[in-house]
Amino acid sequence: MPSRTPWATGVAVSIFAAMLSTVAVAAFSEGLANVNVVLAILVNIVAVGGLAPTVWRWRAVPVWRWVVYGAVVGIPLGWIAAIAA
Repeated sequence: MPSRTPWATGVAVSIFAAMLSTVAVAAFSEGLANVNVVLAILVNIVAVGGLAPTVWRWRAVPVWRWVVYGAVVGIPLGWIAAIAA
């Protein structure tokens, strides 16, 4: 019998990961933008570009996929929050 997908726990983990990554990206971006806006943009592009291959592999791991789903939602939300601030 195949194992069942833990939807309730998985969605809770995804929501937590999305909130955590949103706050982290927004705070980091806003703080760095106070120093230099161009630097903030470049650092965000390099950070996401560097993390993308690792995160892409994690989406196939049963527990980490929920964290990946949350981060994929949270990072763009963090950018929107940083721009809006």
